Amino acid sequence: MNARIVGWGHTPFGALKGKTLEDLILDAAREAIAHAGLTPADIDAIWVGHFNGGLSPDAFPAALALNLDERMRFIPAVRVENACASGAAAVYGARDAIASGRIRTALVIGVEKMTDLDTAGVGRALAGASYQAEEAGVTFPQIFGRIAQSYFQRFGDQSTAMARIAKKNHDHALANPLAHMRREVEFDFCNSVSDKNPMIAPPLRLTDCSLISDGAAALVLAAEDMAADFPRSVGFRAAIHINDFLPLSKRQMWHLEGATTAFRRAFDAAGITVADLDTAEVHDCFTIAELMIYEAMGLAPEGQGARAVADGTVMRGGALPINLSGGLKSKGHPVGATGVSMHVMSAMQVTGTAGDMQQPGAELACVFNMGGSGVANYCSILEARS
Repeated sequence: MNARIVGWGHTPFGALKGKTLEDLILDAAREAIAHAGLTPADIDAIWVGHFNGGLSPDAFPAALALNLDERMRFIPAVRVENACASGAAAVYGARDAIASGRIRTALVIGVEKMTDLDTAGVGRALAGASYQAEEAGVTFPQIFGRIAQSYFQRFGDQSTAMARIAKKNHDHALANPLAHMRREVEFDFCNSVSDKNPMIAPPLRLTDCSLISDGAAALVLAAEDMAADFPRSVGFRAAIHINDFLPLSKRQMWHLEGATTAFRRAFDAAGITVADLDTAEVHDCFTIAELMIYEAMGLAPEGQGARAVADGTVMRGGALPINLSGGLKSKGHPVGATGVSMHVMSAMQVTGTAGDMQQPGAELACVFNMGGSGVANYCSILEARS
C-alpha cells in the first residue's frame, strides 16, 4: 500500500528565541493534523527527524510529540537521524511503515533548534557528521571548501556562478513568508569578499553558506486507499534513498556520485527525465553543492553546472526553477527540519497552493535532501493525485 501526503504544517524558520524545541514540534504537528482534517487520535505512529549532535539538551524529541494531545498517549514514536537528511529519513520511515500495512496514518515532524549555541558551537555539533578518523576537527564549511577547491582545480574558478546561485535563492526567498532571510542581496555583494561578506573557508564566502536556523515542518501521510477522505493527496512517483561512503578520501570530491545515482534511480523509477520536472527543492547547504547538484540531476554536463544559472534555467521563470522557497541558503537550514520542509514546499507546488512561490502549472516536483558531504542521498518525485 503506497502512502500519500494529505496534510502539512510549517513554522517560520529563523532565530526563534521565544520557541523551545517542544514548541516547534507541537506547532508544526498541530498545523499538519488540522490541515489533513484529522484529530490527534487519528494518528497511528510518529516519526521525528532530528539531528541534534549537541545543538539542544533535548535528546528525546520523539516523546515530546505526544504532548500535543492526551489522546496520543501510547502512540509509537521514534526519532530518525541521518545527518542533514534526517527529515527525509523520517518521511521515508513513515512511508515504509504504511507500505508494509503496519499502520494507516503517520505524522512526520522534522525539527531543529540551533540558535541557542554560538556559531562555533553549531560548527562543532555539525562536524560530528563527518568521518572522525580522518576529518576530526574540520568544520562543514571547511569540508565543502575542500570540495569546492577540488571542483575549481578540475573545472576552473566557479566563484561567479556560486554568487549567482546565492543571489537567486535570496531573490526567491522574498516570496516565501516562512523564510529566515527575506532580504534582497546584490550579486556584486555576493561575488566580493568584504567585512560583511568574509571568506569563511576558501573559496566559500559567507554568502555561499546556508543559515543557522530554528524551525520545524510536518507532514501527515495516509494509505492511498484513504485518499478520497482528504481534500488533497500528493503521491510519490518515486522515492529513492542511497548512501555513499562517509570518508572523503574514498570519493572523488569534484563529483557528487551519490547524488547522481539517487537522481538517476528516481528518474528511472518515475519513468521521467529531468526535462519532465516543473520545479525542484535541492540541498544547497553551500552554493557549491547546488552547483554540483545541477550536474548530478542532468541539467548540465559535468563541470558545466554554471550554465544552468547563467542562462536562467534554474531561475523563477526558467525551464526548471530550483529552490523557489529560497532553499537552505535563504529559507534556512534547521538541520532535522530541512527534508520535511522540502517535501512540504514541493507538495504545495504540485497542489497549486504555494502562494507567491507558485510555479504556474507545476505537476511534477523533485526533492533532493542530502546528509553530510554527499553521503546520505534522498530523491523524491511528487505529484498531485485524485
